Amino acid sequence: MTSPLLFALVGIGLFTLGLYAVIVHPHLLRKILAVNVMGSGVFLLLVALAKRSNSVDPVPHAMVITGIVVAISATALAVTLMLRVKDETGRAKLPETPPE
Repeated sequence: MTSPLLFALVGIGLFTLGLYAVIVHPHLLRKILAVNVMGSGVFLLLVALAKRSNSVDPVPHAMVITGIVVAISATALAVTLMLRVKDETGRAKLPETPPE
């Protein structure tokens, strides 16, 4: 098994694990962490796809670096919104039914 194939399989595994956690857990902080795990899986898959032949393509690596910066910003925004929901409702979970 080559290392790019191993990286790709681990990336797919991380993505599916994060997707499962987003669907199953109702707590907002766990959902935010699960989305970060999904993003890490995508980053690992992009790094695995960068080595297609003897040379390494630098474009996926640049996309991963940019994606990390965007993921940090999105996480900060999501945590801020989660804290706002917690201040308004008293809990860090989304309501099951919309208010009327």
